[in-house]
Amino acid sequence: MVEQRSFTEYIKKRFDNDFWLASEIFLRDNLDSFNIEVRRIHRAGETEISDVKVEHVWVEDKPGMEIHFDVAVSIWFETHEGDYHYDDYDENIVWIMIHCRGDLDKNLDDFEILQVSRYDGKNLVRNPMDDSLVPVMNKNQLDDIAEQFLREHYKKALLEPMWIDPTELAAGMGLTIRYENITKDGSIFGRSFFYDCETELYDEDADAMYKVTIPAKTILVDKKAAFLMVLGATNNTIVHECVHWDKHKKAFALARLYDNELSNIGCRVVGGIAGNKRDAIEWMEWQANALAPRIQMPITMFKKKVNQLISKYRKETHAYDMIDIIEPIIDELVLTFGVSRLAAKIRMMDAGYEEAAGAFIFVDGKYVKPHKASKGFLAPNQTFSISARDAIVESKFNTALAAVIADNEYIFVDSHFVLNTPLYVEKDLFGNTSLTHYARNHMDECCLVFNLTMKTSVSEHYHTECFLNRDKSSEITFEAHYSAKSKNAANQVQMIKDYNADLLAIARKLPMNFSGALDALIGWSEMTEEELAEAADMSEKTIQRLRNSEPDNVSIETVVQLCIGMKLPPVLSGCLIRASGKNFMMTEQHIMYQFLLNSCYHMSINECNDMLIAQNLKPLGKLNRVS
Repeated sequence: MVEQRSFTEYIKKRFDNDFWLASEIFLRDNLDSFNIEVRRIHRAGETEISDVKVEHVWVEDKPGMEIHFDVAVSIWFETHEGDYHYDDYDENIVWIMIHCRGDLDKNLDDFEILQVSRYDGKNLVRNPMDDSLVPVMNKNQLDDIAEQFLREHYKKALLEPMWIDPTELAAGMGLTIRYENITKDGSIFGRSFFYDCETELYDEDADAMYKVTIPAKTILVDKKAAFLMVLGATNNTIVHECVHWDKHKKAFALARLYDNELSNIGCRVVGGIAGNKRDAIEWMEWQANALAPRIQMPITMFKKKVNQLISKYRKETHAYDMIDIIEPIIDELVLTFGVSRLAAKIRMMDAGYEEAAGAFIFVDGKYVKPHKASKGFLAPNQTFSISARDAIVESKFNTALAAVIADNEYIFVDSHFVLNTPLYVEKDLFGNTSLTHYARNHMDECCLVFNLTMKTSVSEHYHTECFLNRDKSSEITFEAHYSAKSKNAANQVQMIKDYNADLLAIARKLPMNFSGALDALIGWSEMTEEELAEAADMSEKTIQRLRNSEPDNVSIETVVQLCIGMKLPPVLSGCLIRASGKNFMMTEQHIMYQFLLNSCYHMSINECNDMLIAQNLKPLGKLNRVS
């Protein structure tokens, strides 16, 4: 595969004689202008160059395969004593700038020096390239570079929002797309062939590799990988290869100057260039990954379409808030531009529509309703939405989070830790607790923030390996850790503290024995025995027995069922647990019970059992007895 090569080192070796000769001529003709001071000699005599060193090279991208490069050269020379009575010399150094050009299609055989001047710390480079001949670009330039690419290769995409046909784009660039089985496992999605080459492809029928000659200017796309990926991702990958052709052919040409056997670049399905992970290669992949969606969705046309869709869906749905229309907008952008849902979502973020970050999130296999925070509140790796597993582990073992939820201010709802107040939580038509519409519009006001880390071992530069990729089809797994970042309304927190004070007053009045505490709490909950039996998934007789006589032995599961059935806040459930004489053990089952009582007490017994089963733990109540 193509390897990182140094242009500076290459020209140092190949054009050393040219730089030396240019230095000799320039020093001979301009020595007096340098005003060299002599210290060790009486009278200046002959001057002799002892060394010429290439100190730095700046490369400028030019049309076609031509490049210009400024070479800063230091000239080390000796000025000998002019008086024959003495035998001494002075050493001095001067710097010069040598402005050069060459054509990489001609292997720099047409190299020439255009100008030599004194070095003044400046260079003439306008479109810089790095030492591997990869174009230098930063994130702020990407949209302009993408639009320039389209002006050269697909102008009509700058006139109206449209689906860029990757086959048409490639053909316009003189490239041919072929679908082949590149490897047996489909791990390499595409190969770009810069030169004619004999290579190996996979024969599915024979289950063996075979040799075939691939002509230059061919893009191979793996059949299996293309079949497994959505159309938008396939389109993106072909555009990605076209970017390599447009932006990185000079870097490849430099690599061939070192090794003329090189012929192609192979891009893996998981990102990166096959067989190499060096910095320059990753930089090329970053550029191709970053430019491809910007080429498919040029910023001016993209914003034009988004604004059209905002107006359209607000009129159709009579909904103004972006969280109510963001998902249909994203899906229509997918159809308009022929991209994946994730690409459209990320592009909306690029264009300033941060509401897209809270769209199409799936946690624990369940859909999370769209939500948003204040602009710029979340870092790219931060979220409000976490899995039940992370919530359980963090609430138990993260002391900072444990301290926050210990005050009973937060409950776990819809994959979020949210302030427990009617402004932020409500009951839906089915009696389940959910975030209010206001909460989903003000997540930074009411929800805790978590930092995401990727557990999947993947390249950070690959465009689909993004913290926004939490779609249902995503194969990336994340781990969430509590962040102290918060901006909660002080008055809401005070309301909850007042509520907790009331609960503590109730707790102090509870009898110390189990039956008495249970009887008092049933009275507090204002539930009949029949209602509690259904809510706790146990028989009325069991409740009557526990309520009217002190049990010899009550199981921890039964106590947890009663707490969930009455929806006891943690302050009160803790009292009933202590009255039972039971303690939680350090087992996954008991840690989960504690999480349910502390953060999910608002849930029904069925919802709690769903969470237990999802963690491969035993459910409570009748489900447990059946199992």
